[in-house]
Amino acid sequence: MFAVVRTGGKQYRVAAGDKIAVEKLAGEAGETITLGDVLLAGEGDKLADAAKTVVSAEIIAQAKSEKVLVFKKRRRHNYRRKNGHRQQMTLLRITAVGDSKAEKKAAPKKEAAKADETPKAEAKKAAPKKDAAPKKAPAKKADAKKTEAKK
Repeated sequence: MFAVVRTGGKQYRVAAGDKIAVEKLAGEAGETITLGDVLLAGEGDKLADAAKTVVSAEIIAQAKSEKVLVFKKRRRHNYRRKNGHRQQMTLLRITAVGDSKAEKKAAPKKEAAKADETPKAEAKKAAPKKDAAPKKAPAKKADAKKTEAKK
């Protein structure tokens, strides 16, 4: 399920498990917050009632975004000003959109891979592969020219 939420004057399309960087929100790393201003919600092509949809997120970190340079200049007046600015931002991990929750995808894949492996597959991995035949170097063109010159 996905939702379009508005926070910090911007709109973000989010789904469970997504990571987004938004304008600074109150809270410490590890806290769970809810994004209340849901504009649109749905799953696939079907739209759901956005007013009833709740988006919850976990704060990963409070950080600063990339530096923005502000340069002012007035021609022929010897006026130049250079400033830099780093906007405060909050990194969020979306934990749930509506009733769907984010699943940890890494752990099930490892368990499934171990269960599928057989002793034969392990034996194939352990045995080194042999090359068919070593390749010969191509003949040099200079040698061909020398033999023609000698004739």
